[in-house]
Amino acid sequence: MFKKLLLTTFILFLSVLNANAGSDGELILKKNQPSEVKDCFESLNRATFAFNQALDGVLFKPAASMYRILPAPVKVGVSNSLDNLSNLVTIPNNILQGDLKMAGVNSGRFIVNSTIGILGLIDVAKHLGMPEYEKEDYGQSIAKMGVGPGCYLVLPVLGPSTVRDTAASFANFIGGDAWYNITVNNDTQYFSDFDYYASRVTSGIDFRAKNYDAIDNLEKNSIDFYASVKSLYLQDRQQKILNTNKIIETQDDSDWEEIETQ
Repeated sequence: MFKKLLLTTFILFLSVLNANAGSDGELILKKNQPSEVKDCFESLNRATFAFNQALDGVLFKPAASMYRILPAPVKVGVSNSLDNLSNLVTIPNNILQGDLKMAGVNSGRFIVNSTIGILGLIDVAKHLGMPEYEKEDYGQSIAKMGVGPGCYLVLPVLGPSTVRDTAASFANFIGGDAWYNITVNNDTQYFSDFDYYASRVTSGIDFRAKNYDAIDNLEKNSIDFYASVKSLYLQDRQQKILNTNKIIETQDDSDWEEIETQ
């Protein structure tokens, strides 16, 4: 009951922001400029970044190395299944952003891929001509409503984020993520909390494998790896908020997949 009340309050808060902020793309662009995001907690962020690098070296990078040697159909199937699950967060955010058409498309995607596509392993929706899937989250929703990112933040294990996106991610745990609800919140006979956390870990490994060479090259060629990751992340995040593939500033982040912090 308490979680439902929190979720209702959060949605009402977003609605008020939406009413006040409008859809001024230039305002959103200005507020999310990577160069404008302050690194208020740089010392702490760098310490957390170093911890994450160490964890990557002993866990995620070795796991990603093994994952990369799996047959291509297996890797594609895993990625498709993870994308299908993320629809459960994307759909409510399509609605919050007023994109009811895309909410309908993604709902159709989820139903088709979860059934005919065998729990999302096969992207049947793509073969049926449905638009390419684009992930949305609560951080993107409130950003589009005009809320600035706040300070840059590096989270343990999860990696780069901002104060806004970190705060918005709590919506997932108060009813905003149906997958979390049926696994962790309501341990059913079909799913358990293990399924949720296993999917999150697998998502991290899948991300690391997709960006294996890009991350290694960035680290090798960066004078300050921390600063390079921050710049790249903030640019990528701005692109996703604006739903654009335009390269922002001077760094090409076309090899950088979405980091799952939400």
